Amino acid sequence: YANTGDGVAIAYRNGVPLMDMEFVQFHPTGLYRHGILMSEACRGEGGYLLNGNGERFMENYAPDKMELAPRDLVSRSEQTEINEGRGVMADKQGIYLDLRHLGREKILKRLPEVRQIAIDFLGMDPIDVPVAIQPTAHYSMGGIPTDVDGRVLADADGNLVQGFFAAGECACVSVHGANRLGSNSLLEASVFGRRAGYAIAEFINGGAKLHPISGDPAEKNRGRVHKLFTNEGELAEHILAELRETMTEKCGIYRDETRLTEAKEAIHQYQTRMKEARVMDKSSRFNTDLLAALEAEHLVTFSEVIVAGALERKESRGAHSRTDFKPRDDDNWLMHTMAHKNGTSGPRLSYKPVFVDFDRYPPQKRAY
Repeated sequence: YANTGDGVAIAYRNGVPLMDMEFVQFHPTGLYRHGILMSEACRGEGGYLLNGNGERFMENYAPDKMELAPRDLVSRSEQTEINEGRGVMADKQGIYLDLRHLGREKILKRLPEVRQIAIDFLGMDPIDVPVAIQPTAHYSMGGIPTDVDGRVLADADGNLVQGFFAAGECACVSVHGANRLGSNSLLEASVFGRRAGYAIAEFINGGAKLHPISGDPAEKNRGRVHKLFTNEGELAEHILAELRETMTEKCGIYRDETRLTEAKEAIHQYQTRMKEARVMDKSSRFNTDLLAALEAEHLVTFSEVIVAGALERKESRGAHSRTDFKPRDDDNWLMHTMAHKNGTSGPRLSYKPVFVDFDRYPPQKRAY
């Protein structure tokens, strides 16, 4: 609910390529219909995942690890239960997270924030009832391509965008490959944020030529805001709601060519509609309506690149799961996707090889 892709969308619209955007990690315990993360600690403390029949269904997917299996495996298992009609809630689109057996004292001591979130947003107290959850988009393995010093890459050949640095989740130095392990993003941000800081200082102290910005850099954005205030089209929030439904249903945990093609066509329509979109609130301060509209523009851009990469990558790898191309295909797809802005015709994709010491670290199949 908070991952709006602002940084990568701004970079992309200004000519910087994006890398590996089709790899989106889904977290298995997002709050039903809200996407707010219910901490990993829920399962770590011994929480159960139940389907609509009251079954601990992870026994069918990871009998040894059960609820403690990797995030992508648990998320796919949940989605399979939902797709096969064993979900919960009126629309059968949820799964139950059951903490009741942990007892009141342990929940209050170890999971107080989780309990309060469930009460505030769903009116469900995990002490008394199972809480409705569903897989939610959590982390992007892709982003702005960088080297190990945070310097942004301009293309697949390793040329640099001089003076541009990125670190953290907006960046893709590709230490996570196609599927991040839990907590590694904090380590990535700490390590490469530090390296980028040193590299920036070195760049400036090394005699970098800094040029004054020509014109008024804020004028373009003032124009965007003015259009949102004066347009007479539909509300931007309505387009955003449709985009979320489209990405969940057609480019979510399970993907195939038909649904991805439908998503691509829908996003093209959203782009057209966003040009005439408006906001209800015209105030100049603390305007959350305007903020949401600007984020919607970023999300439409962000989503277009995700769908393009997912549609072209005809295999399943890490967090990218194609039901029509299930095997991982190292012969043809062991490579990075580079998406370049190509006018109004959608992203232009190119690819670059993955550089790994394959003699030392040969690709292997994951098994649980």
